Amino acid sequence: MRVPAKSLLSFLIITFMLSTYSEAYLPERRRDQFKGTPGYYIAPIPYRLTGIGEGLILLGAALNIMDTNTDAYGFAFTGDLEGFGGGVLDIHLIPETLILDATTERINRATLTSYTKRGMDTDKNDYTLIELGDIEFNLARLTATFLDRRFEIYGMGYEVSSALKNIREPDGAIIVDVQDPKRETGQNTSIGTRLDLTDDYQDPRKGLRLDISSAWSPPKSSSSPDYYIMDYNATAFIPLGKRSTWAFNYFRSDAYVMRTGETDRTKIDEELGLDCGTIVDPVDQKRCNQFIDNTIAANTYGTVGSLGGTSRLRSYSHDRYSGAHSLFYGTEFRWNITEESAPFNIIIMKDVRTALQLACFYETGSIVDKLEELGGIMRSSYGAGFRIVTASGLVFRADVANGNEGVETTMIIGYPWEIF
Repeated sequence: MRVPAKSLLSFLIITFMLSTYSEAYLPERRRDQFKGTPGYYIAPIPYRLTGIGEGLILLGAALNIMDTNTDAYGFAFTGDLEGFGGGVLDIHLIPETLILDATTERINRATLTSYTKRGMDTDKNDYTLIELGDIEFNLARLTATFLDRRFEIYGMGYEVSSALKNIREPDGAIIVDVQDPKRETGQNTSIGTRLDLTDDYQDPRKGLRLDISSAWSPPKSSSSPDYYIMDYNATAFIPLGKRSTWAFNYFRSDAYVMRTGETDRTKIDEELGLDCGTIVDPVDQKRCNQFIDNTIAANTYGTVGSLGGTSRLRSYSHDRYSGAHSLFYGTEFRWNITEESAPFNIIIMKDVRTALQLACFYETGSIVDKLEELGGIMRSSYGAGFRIVTASGLVFRADVANGNEGVETTMIIGYPWEIF
């Protein structure tokens, strides 16, 4: 992996900050950061992700197995997503110091939403549906953690492969049915560091958390761009009363292109197997050409993580806005209704509830291809949510968010705004 100078400089700065930061100024940890309570879950879980689809997830998970920190899980998708997967998390190669996570997924079919152009200036209904098939995803992550999880260095790599099957209208009518679809495989390698000056790694109430990471994907072919991404994610937690907190998040992501990819329309059309020129209907031909336009933009500017979905700009659909540079601000008030430990065992799940939480939030963000345009158009979300925090280490989250494109509902595990 090519490690840019900025990444090394960021790592050195954070290491210096940690070494000079007196223990007296660090919030004390509220509990042991490694000892989780054993638990398990076996349940069907409905999902609905705008831009992806809806259906049912059949989930099985065993947490903190045999009084260790290791979790294992498996799942199967039915509905608009079809496939299965599983993984093992928190394998301590060196106890409380070196941790391995691994996961794998196989998805037979997935339909994604592709908007007609990148950036923020698109209409809610101006999109096509992209069906992918034969999707395989494999990920491994290695984390070195020190000082009671206050400082971490991690490396992560994943490989994903898929084949473009067709492009369809929003109503499902086929625009292009790809003949002899080519299977493409992409890889991504990233390194990062986390400074966690909070009172708890899982459920922070006060302090500061900073993540900086750099990711690089080798070009899939000679026509693919060569670029790397820098991510900066900072969250401050301000305590309100004895058990509530007000969180403030700043996120920035930028793609740096070292070599542009193919920008010739004819060659891209041929490589993707689209044959846009043979489409008779002018509207369908325009939509096909817009897909090529997005490919040209991606090959020219690179692509960072999108805005919209379950973590940032929650009132917008998954991958609603894409581009090469993104900026995001978020704030969330978290009111802990109760902190009493309440064990539950209802045959299909066993755990200990440690907190019930209500939240209200506001978010705003921008994403563009040209850096000088960043922040020119901002989109916002606001809403409320409910969370259940458990002793095993899970946070069950349900959010309802509103924005200028309507209301979206999220049901997922984990707090928003985390890089991973």
